[in-house]
Amino acid sequence: MSYITRTLTNLWKAGLKDSWRQMNYIGDTKAGTLIGSDRFGNKYYENNEELPLRTRWVDYKLHDFDASQIEPGWHAWMSYAVDKAPSQDPSISYQRRPWEDRDAKTIPNYTLGRGAYTPYSTTKSKIAMWEPVAAERK
Repeated sequence: MSYITRTLTNLWKAGLKDSWRQMNYIGDTKAGTLIGSDRFGNKYYENNEELPLRTRWVDYKLHDFDASQIEPGWHAWMSYAVDKAPSQDPSISYQRRPWEDRDAKTIPNYTLGRGAYTPYSTTKSKIAMWEPVAAERK
């Protein structure tokens, strides 16, 4: 199926509002069945008529999304490590551990941001920067 035909078919199936949102966020229109959602409000979809390795996708709740906002069980399903989603298989679904906080939160990925970890050295550098000195002309 060509790209234009596929886009128009997905536009018809998903609707104008969802297709506009998908084009703004992921740059493509997708239509499929809702498999489930996680505790953060992300929705997971599947469409087996798509190309291989493009059949599963996530619709993030927040506009500023990051892959660290996916729960481990859903991440295994998204990366085709397991066949059943956490909504269908309770062994990989999320269960709160006793030491975890009661509210649902994630640790965002700060790479290339202001909060990124930057190590620094306390030892003196062995290499000195060269500072050119311009001699006055005569």
